[in-house]
Amino acid sequence: MLLFLDIDGVMVPAKGWKPAELLNDGFPAFSEKATRVLQRILIDDTTILLTTSHKSNYSIEQWKEIFKNRGIDGVNIKSLGENFGNLDRRQEIERWFNVNGKEVAFIILDDDKSLNELPEYLKANLILTKSLVGLTESHLVEINAIKSKMPEVGFS
Repeated sequence: MLLFLDIDGVMVPAKGWKPAELLNDGFPAFSEKATRVLQRILIDDTTILLTTSHKSNYSIEQWKEIFKNRGIDGVNIKSLGENFGNLDRRQEIERWFNVNGKEVAFIILDDDKSLNELPEYLKANLILTKSLVGLTESHLVEINAIKSKMPEVGFS
């Protein structure tokens, strides 16, 4: 399964009035709630596909270390890659599916409201978080509903 993952507004709530807590690696700490939920939905064959605007600022090895420092270890991480066309998030995700095909189990975790304009076959697997709150336990119901439609994949 692919997990298209944004960071700001999903793993790190966007609270403009309060500076984000930075860990020793210089990257913001993930919310404890978001970390717990992500740990619950990651299964052996899950690949995190980073969609965050930070994706090109770090190598995949650095991303693995960033996730490990936040309690998420041993996960396969990839990235959409650098956005040379200056596409918005919706366009980047659509382009990925146009290039890589549509026959894949996936979930999109993001707070970007422009993703509401995704084609229906993509939007059906979108979990849209609230920027100020991020990923929470309440999203597990929606995630499990999407997962129940995917063959041979499950969550605890």
